[in-house]
Amino acid sequence: MPTPSKTFRPATLLVHGGTMRSNFGETSEALFLSSGFVYDSAEQAEATFLGEVEHFQYSRFGNPTVQMLESRLAMLEGAEACRATATGMAAVSSTMLSHLKAGDRVVAARALFGSCHWIVSTLLPRYGIETVFVDGGDREAWKTALATPTQLVLLESPSNPMLDIVDLQMVADLAHAAGAIVVVDNVFATPLLQHPLKLGADVVVYSCTKHIDGQGRVLGGAVLGSKKWIEEVLQPFTRNTGPAISPFNAWLLLKGLETLALRVDASCRAAEQVARFLESRPEVVRAWYPTLESHPQRALAMQQMSAGGTLVTFDLGSKAAAFRFLNALSLVAISNNLGDSKSLITHPATTTHMRVGAEERARLGITDGAVRLSVGLEDPADLIEDLGQALDAIGLRAAAE
Repeated sequence: MPTPSKTFRPATLLVHGGTMRSNFGETSEALFLSSGFVYDSAEQAEATFLGEVEHFQYSRFGNPTVQMLESRLAMLEGAEACRATATGMAAVSSTMLSHLKAGDRVVAARALFGSCHWIVSTLLPRYGIETVFVDGGDREAWKTALATPTQLVLLESPSNPMLDIVDLQMVADLAHAAGAIVVVDNVFATPLLQHPLKLGADVVVYSCTKHIDGQGRVLGGAVLGSKKWIEEVLQPFTRNTGPAISPFNAWLLLKGLETLALRVDASCRAAEQVARFLESRPEVVRAWYPTLESHPQRALAMQQMSAGGTLVTFDLGSKAAAFRFLNALSLVAISNNLGDSKSLITHPATTTHMRVGAEERARLGITDGAVRLSVGLEDPADLIEDLGQALDAIGLRAAAE
């Protein structure tokens, strides 16, 4: 089947983009569970390894099912090329390690997912790479950090878990002047709500485990950027180090993409309702959601994003109150995953951001009372009822004490 034109709108690309049909004419994308591929002749094998002909060699290098996922994601993102990886962290680590060498310099927004923070703070310095953290919303801090030649900038916006917003175009302009590429983790915004490449970013990374799968089934990641950078920088690294995605996982992610627009739209609408409810409750010290009037970067968020996303963060004042609240929930499940069709909630200070340390959590605004809620596809009224009765439980406990 010919690849659909990029002029198709996102909802259409999510269903048809990158589809390749075999001679059997299957409707659903075919699942090619094969580690290797055969050649018509020894000459064809040699020409394939020389890069003179296009032919699948080995599923660590490329696979028809994986290629369909990569093509669909590239069309959706508006990128020239994409490479899928086994996990979201494989996408982040491969992006950084393929581009950097000893003596290079990295500037990163301080608000990063725990594992990303570990790579920048702990792993890269082991390899002789200088790393600098800045507060993502501080323009002067970015200007100061990027006054020195730099090779790579890493950030996420909105950030995990406090939903900080970074001015992507501002950072990209400063980073490019310093000689750096800009890598944006766009997982909270999804490919539908924010387009970092249009705002100056060079590389976009995803944990496909989250919204793209959206049903808690498989792990996966993706790296998107220019054809030249993907093929000349990233691809030699991933082919030789092996963070390859399973064709089965890629097939499930293709199925997840078909409903991504519907799921994200529904979850965004529900998340805003939930956020406004939480903000109204006296037990909640503060709620964060990009479209709330109380969010300090609301204007920037709405400039860069088409909706507020599926995550809501709120502070219940203490770890004890947060734990009582979590344990009182009956519909919302405690889990550190996000972007699922089921609503999931976690306490970042004791889960996703435990290992960044108390001092760094304080700098990030991750209090012991902070809770991160990933809003799923349940009826918003049911979610609000469940959240409400759990908040009531906190109030009753406090009154009894």
